Amino acid sequence: MTNGKPANLPDQIRHYINGEFVDSIDGDTFDVLNPVTNEAYIKASSGKVADIDAAVAAAKDAFDNGPWPHMLPRERSRILHKIADVVETRQQELAEMETWDSGLPISQTLGQARRAAENFRFFADLIVAQEDNAFKVPGRQINYVNRKPIGVAGLITPWNTPFMLESWKLGPALATGNTVVLKPAEFTPLSAGLWPGIFEEAGLPAGVFNMVHGFGEEGYAGDSLVKHPDVPLISFTGESRTGQIIMGNAAPYLKGLSMELGGKSPAVVFEDADLETAIDATIFGVFSLNGERCTAGSRILVQRSIYDEFVERYAAQAANVKVGLPSDPKTEVGALVHPEHFDKVWSYVQIGKEEARLVAGGDRPEEFPEGNFLQPTVFADVAPDARIFQEEIFGPVVAITPFDTDEEALELANNTTYGLAAYIWTNDLQRSHNFAQKVEAGMVWLNSNNVRDLRTPFGGVKASGLGQEGGYRSIDFYTEQQAVHINLGEVHNPVFGKQQ
Repeated sequence: MTNGKPANLPDQIRHYINGEFVDSIDGDTFDVLNPVTNEAYIKASSGKVADIDAAVAAAKDAFDNGPWPHMLPRERSRILHKIADVVETRQQELAEMETWDSGLPISQTLGQARRAAENFRFFADLIVAQEDNAFKVPGRQINYVNRKPIGVAGLITPWNTPFMLESWKLGPALATGNTVVLKPAEFTPLSAGLWPGIFEEAGLPAGVFNMVHGFGEEGYAGDSLVKHPDVPLISFTGESRTGQIIMGNAAPYLKGLSMELGGKSPAVVFEDADLETAIDATIFGVFSLNGERCTAGSRILVQRSIYDEFVERYAAQAANVKVGLPSDPKTEVGALVHPEHFDKVWSYVQIGKEEARLVAGGDRPEEFPEGNFLQPTVFADVAPDARIFQEEIFGPVVAITPFDTDEEALELANNTTYGLAAYIWTNDLQRSHNFAQKVEAGMVWLNSNNVRDLRTPFGGVKASGLGQEGGYRSIDFYTEQQAVHINLGEVHNPVFGKQQ
């Protein structure tokens, strides 16, 4: 790796269909940009309807005629464990690609391989240990649940931590016996090119995994995958507006949908909280991963008695967060993923300067006049109706707002269209549990920050998502649950048609 550039970059990013790398049928490509320079460094195949048709056909054939759906859970489990083993051997290569492609700091991408491997190990173990209850009426009936893979799963993934989030969907989809077509994010397609080699080395049959790169718009890869009649379920992670479009396009086919969408998550800091711990956690919670994370605590609500001290200390610490080259191990905030996204975040910074009090950041770092670099930005005294309070920015920008009572804190926390995560900082046990149960969020962390057990559900409410995945919820989504009812005695239905 020289100047952050991986040594083993491919010549081109290509689709992977039925066990082979292929170009787009029409030969179309698009440029992939390096976020540090915004210069194109590689071309990627641009998928359209025909490419999706080919990928889905391969996946359907592998499902209908291949061994994968019919393997014993233990057999699939062994292959998934091999996948995890191979992923772990690619840790350095993956980190370098993720950092180069996404602008994420190398210190944060180095953990992605381990997390991706764990996603496969978890579901490899779960499908072997999984059980379903039998329901008995002694002497009359026994009922049991038969789980079956559904078919071709369409997986559409985002550009933040792309490889790990791909594994999050691939693990349970494959574990349950489905075949897949993956559409990676067009901003960050590089690391997805590692999957074919990983799967081949682990012994995954050809056609079980397929991948088509490209855009989401009508007529392109994402839209074509959602609308394909032979794809019965779609798992999507991305923006709420895109989720609405997908829901509308999937409706005529009555597809199964799981969608993890945007967030504007509150971090509520009460006056009895451990202030230093809360500041450290909320700094990390919004500025890690360049602020490009769906669960970012981007609205910090602080009780008024500690508000001034919190804002002063928070702003001072945020100003010291190290912005630097993504390849520098000391960097804490790197380059935003793409100039299009940078422009969006930058526009919100300008809006914030009109709506609230800027206490840290708000500009480019002097040492990085080019590329997608932005100082960690902190706004205080943000009104609840401000755009920077209500709308997802998805960058290193945070809004801080005071409150007086528990009731006001709850009202402020719930005062957005989103409901993905919430973070509560208090040493009052009763308050923490009562608040957690009333806050409108799919996930709540009490005196902690984003540490999640893979057995728990992941997902949001309101505009933050539809359905939940994680643990058995993923098994539920990727399988058909067929109820089988067996009569153990006389047939107990009324008799029609024998009246005298």
